[in-house]
Amino acid sequence: MIRIQRAAHRYPGGDPSAGIETRHAFSFGAHYDPDNLRFGALLACNEERLAPGAGFDEHPHSHTEIVTWVVEGELTHRDTAGHATTVRAGDLQRLSSAAGVRHVERNDGDVPLTFVQMWLAPLNPGGEPAYEIVPGIADSTPYALPEAAAMLHVRRLEPGDRTAVPDADHVYVHVVRGTVRLDGEELAPGDAARITDARDLALMATDDAEVLLWEMRRPE
Repeated sequence: MIRIQRAAHRYPGGDPSAGIETRHAFSFGAHYDPDNLRFGALLACNEERLAPGAGFDEHPHSHTEIVTWVVEGELTHRDTAGHATTVRAGDLQRLSSAAGVRHVERNDGDVPLTFVQMWLAPLNPGGEPAYEIVPGIADSTPYALPEAAAMLHVRRLEPGDRTAVPDADHVYVHVVRGTVRLDGEELAPGDAARITDARDLALMATDDAEVLLWEMRRPE
């Protein structure tokens, strides 16, 4: 089964007057939808746009695997576990909030910052916070997140290129840029597809494209 969510149907959020624009794919904050709480392990997929100097002041997280993909600009991250980093376009950041951690996310640069932040439910809540940056993930190198029984695939495609959709219990497809075709449907930037029991599917690029695919399995 394939369910498509168009970019225009995301929930608006953030604080535009403070230079923060957010688009939520899942139930979030005041936009509560009991039928849209999660998909597989995925709890949130937020498109964030921060103007220069804008950001999220220190705030808490717990029992969540937070994966951030920077699209353009630079993200400044600081947390109470002692990490202070700059995450650049093409880099992946993971913060395992475990039993609890607080962090700050800001655009300290002089150009706009765009990133996609995805929250996943861990198989075993609790533990100690963990953090890592993976710079410049290659197209053929998936990022494994065993804590959530998930794997992230980054696909950068030229027009006419095809790439297989992983055969999995749940696959979440998010189009970062460009356009792709999935099972006869055209997906544009910000569009997403939720695929249950994916088998023998493929994406075909109809323009230069960058796509994030989460491959998730049901807990045993």
